Amino acid sequence: MKVKEFREERSRLTKLTLDKANLNIKRFFALDHAAYEDGAIPLKYKEMLGLVASMVLRCDDCICYHLDQCQAAGVNETELNEAMNIALIVGGSIVIPQLRRAMEYWQELAGLRE
Repeated sequence: MKVKEFREERSRLTKLTLDKANLNIKRFFALDHAAYEDGAIPLKYKEMLGLVASMVLRCDDCICYHLDQCQAAGVNETELNEAMNIALIVGGSIVIPQLRRAMEYWQELAGLRE
């Protein structure tokens, strides 16, 4: 189960990192967290922005994280597809492998909801 494994590993590695981190690393993690809080731009849209950026940068861990957060924020499949289309337009065909894996991960998330 890819979702469960991803979440467990991310949680474990984040704890390890923060346990060993210096003040600047901890500040960066806090800044990252704060950037995605609900504000003038609603959380749902911030997560879709994060997803698009992660796809263009081709970071599979970030893509899975933002897909989790998109689901939690109530992003539906139509919205997801529009965001993925933007990632393809910005990143080009080199983003297609991430798109494929993202769709598979999203389907697994959908299965957990049911």
